[in-house]
Amino acid sequence: MPKKFNFIILGLAVLLSACSNNKTTLSKRGQTEYEIVFMDNASKQVYLAAEKLAEHLETISGASFDVVGESSQTTKKKIYVGNIKEESLEYHQIKIQTENGNLYVSGGSDAATQNAVYEFLEKFLDCKWYAPGVAKIPEMKTISLNPIDYSYTPEITTRTVHSRLFYQNHEFADQLKVTYEAFPTYVPSARVHTFHKFMPEEVFYEEHPEYYALRGDKRLPTQLCLTNETVLEIVKDSVAALFERHPNAAVLSVSQDDNQQYCQCPVCSKVDEAEGSPAGTMIQFVNQVAKSFPEKTISTLAYQHTRKPPKLRPEENVLITLCSIECDRSAPIADKCQDFANDLTGWGKLTNNIRIWDYTTQFTNFLAPFPNIRTLQPNIQLFRDNNAQWVFEQHSNNPSELFELRSYMTAKLLWNPNLDFQGLLEEFTDGYYEEAAPFVREYVNKIHDQLQEVPDFFLFLYGDPSEAFGSYLNPELLKEYVALFDAAEEAVSQKPVVVNRVKLARMGIDYAVLEASRKNLTEDLSLTVADANGVESINPTVALLLDNFSKTAKANDITLMNEMGFTVNEYGANYLSALEMAKKPNKAKGKKVVTLTQPKKYAGEDPMVLTDGALGGSSFYANWLGYEGNRMEVVVDLGKIQSVSSISMAFLQVTNHVVFFPSEVQYLGSMDNENFVSLGTLANPKPLNKKSKVNDIQYFDLDFNPTNLRYIKVIAPNTPTPYWHHAAGLPSWVFADEIIID
Repeated sequence: MPKKFNFIILGLAVLLSACSNNKTTLSKRGQTEYEIVFMDNASKQVYLAAEKLAEHLETISGASFDVVGESSQTTKKKIYVGNIKEESLEYHQIKIQTENGNLYVSGGSDAATQNAVYEFLEKFLDCKWYAPGVAKIPEMKTISLNPIDYSYTPEITTRTVHSRLFYQNHEFADQLKVTYEAFPTYVPSARVHTFHKFMPEEVFYEEHPEYYALRGDKRLPTQLCLTNETVLEIVKDSVAALFERHPNAAVLSVSQDDNQQYCQCPVCSKVDEAEGSPAGTMIQFVNQVAKSFPEKTISTLAYQHTRKPPKLRPEENVLITLCSIECDRSAPIADKCQDFANDLTGWGKLTNNIRIWDYTTQFTNFLAPFPNIRTLQPNIQLFRDNNAQWVFEQHSNNPSELFELRSYMTAKLLWNPNLDFQGLLEEFTDGYYEEAAPFVREYVNKIHDQLQEVPDFFLFLYGDPSEAFGSYLNPELLKEYVALFDAAEEAVSQKPVVVNRVKLARMGIDYAVLEASRKNLTEDLSLTVADANGVESINPTVALLLDNFSKTAKANDITLMNEMGFTVNEYGANYLSALEMAKKPNKAKGKKVVTLTQPKKYAGEDPMVLTDGALGGSSFYANWLGYEGNRMEVVVDLGKIQSVSSISMAFLQVTNHVVFFPSEVQYLGSMDNENFVSLGTLANPKPLNKKSKVNDIQYFDLDFNPTNLRYIKVIAPNTPTPYWHHAAGLPSWVFADEIIID
């Protein structure tokens, strides 16, 4: 061999040797020369983090790593967990280094050290945790690290995703670096909307109405009168008692109840006018409470009527929880909710102590398609850019549409808002849905693209899928989405566990199809099918879909349809009732309806929805005719005189939205539309009280002797809003749906 080539080979060998020497080889062929060392004064949290590191390294390499205290270490090479160098690190900072053959995994606090362990496993060893019990841990007998000198300080320091995946699985929360609960360090019984807890109307209102809000010419227990000195003293006493009962708690909420019925007495109004916002009296009041507890944090809401910042600065120990509930979720907040963005900037000029309360799900329909996933990153970046270090992303807590995907992506973006969004979407779908990933991903991208085709669409937290049946959930698109999920299931048909994940993912579209069928959108999307003789029977496709939907929910412990407590079982039972109703002979179907009182806003204010054959669901958006502050009075013209012996009509209740069952329902009949006789009056079988079911449907059914009639009149008086309701002083609603006459 020529001498020149000998020199080249020798040079390459030296170079490779040098490169190899720069590596830190933690394991080789399933063996290790390393031990994991924690400091002798380490907390339990740090010790457990060291144990988790050892556990993962063994799973990856097959090598067993001893975990020892600093004073018990041997002559082995080291993986130090904790700030053994006593470096000056910020509280939330993590640092990962290789140096002289050793590995240092440390943080500025115990929690940061734990985060550093999981960051090392993920960033440098490619470990992924997608959901509780669903992870990708690589296998490599040799773990060899290139030189590392990595430091990261998360800009959002308290990260909460309101998801039971984290609350019920603390290790998963640790892996994704989010909190175990919605309100960490808060007094448990005083987290939000606390006025009624400090001063229950049952205790104070009758003798001291002056403690409460003046609305018009009447004091109502909707909110407190914040300029009343006695109210201040009572609240301060309550706060003191709660802190005494929970000495380890650091934060307590002194915040408005969940309504906008704030006090308008002359004294409160004068303060609010001077401050330019109803937040004026709130901050003045909360500041006085906070001064009495300088070692604690007093949290309050910048929410609805208090969202606009006043001129008054909050005390240093006042935490402003700024809420984005009104915002359109079809685009980033900065694009479609400029008022909130302005308020965020305004509060930022008054205080650095801001907690963001953001919303990421549709609370009236947890399981409905809600294409807001692309807004998660820009919204989190907006909060970060305005120095919000505490962000609470209110997901549904209970399972909702694409629950695992949303929980994962939100947590990851809170840790690092600058991650590549599409890469993150691919990472999760590939890991969680495996071979079905391309189809699930195509669905996610397609439905978001379709929403963007309708720039004026308001994607509302309290909306309904029926609002989108003319856009991103139109019948043709529903077919395409169903086909994608069919293909996804087929792709993993030999993997029952993954099939179940796909079934969970498709529940949103299955729900949308069920609701579209309830509205009889097309021949296929309908509750019934007719035979050659025109006899109606239940659509077997819809019945099967409802059965599959219910079974998937049951198999995965999915119990709630919305935040009002409407259960999946109730949804199924209600839907079955709708199917039975739909196939009943109905002399009123398609017949003309005239309303004698004025409906408002919903169902296009068209009384014909009462005879269109489409049936309303649990949300007032879905085919319900609404009357605000006045009774419903309608007349149905059957077209000719005929024998009638039964009438049935459905009414909706959503108490937190001031929708109540009517106090009674009267049915009257006539042959000439002038002279009506009473057929019967039905009292509300579930009179409104504080324990009334929040979300419910009630059928008012009347049977009577066959009577010849042409016109049927229905009168349904609204139930007035009671003084104890959060909307006291406001008109209530009556919502009615299909009238069935036989």
